[in-house]
Amino acid sequence: MRNEMPQLPYPNNGLEPVISAETIDFHYGKHLQTYVTNLANLTKGTEYEQKDIEDIVATAPAGGIFNNAGQVLNHTLYFLQFAAPEQSKAPEGKLAELIVRDFGSLDELKKQMEEAAISLFGSGWAWLSLDKNGKLQITKESNAGNPLRQSDKPLLCIDVWEHAYYIDYRNRRADHVKKLWDIIDWQAVSNRL
Repeated sequence: MRNEMPQLPYPNNGLEPVISAETIDFHYGKHLQTYVTNLANLTKGTEYEQKDIEDIVATAPAGGIFNNAGQVLNHTLYFLQFAAPEQSKAPEGKLAELIVRDFGSLDELKKQMEEAAISLFGSGWAWLSLDKNGKLQITKESNAGNPLRQSDKPLLCIDVWEHAYYIDYRNRRADHVKKLWDIIDWQAVSNRL
């Protein structure tokens, strides 16, 4: 993945009523664009300029390059894991098998992801990832954190920075987190395996 704005597979109002067009305009159109621009400026003329975003996130030292690269990658994964509410379906195939093996059920996975996202202090991300041993795990990452830093494969994320939900849900983070399940594109998540 390069440092560029991802093309959304839905119109700006395509995730309503879970995420409004206004939130997409600000969160995707302004916040993510700022991270993409900042990263391009920070990496110009450095060893990171031609690297894939995953390589930068995995290897860059803490600081401006990592923070912006992390936010580009995290937001890209976030926005590309959604589909219109009527198109969201349950996980299938290998992903469904792993969920049952490692969590017992999809409901238990959702419960643990919600708990991680809701209980994260401050800004950051709740992640479902595949660890080095092929086991699904849920982690909490502050700020621009990503499971790639521990050599794990990120599959699904919940953004709990306030800009992800404040326009639509104000300070009701838990309401936002619970509604996201209505728009998860499980096929997109499965493709990341």
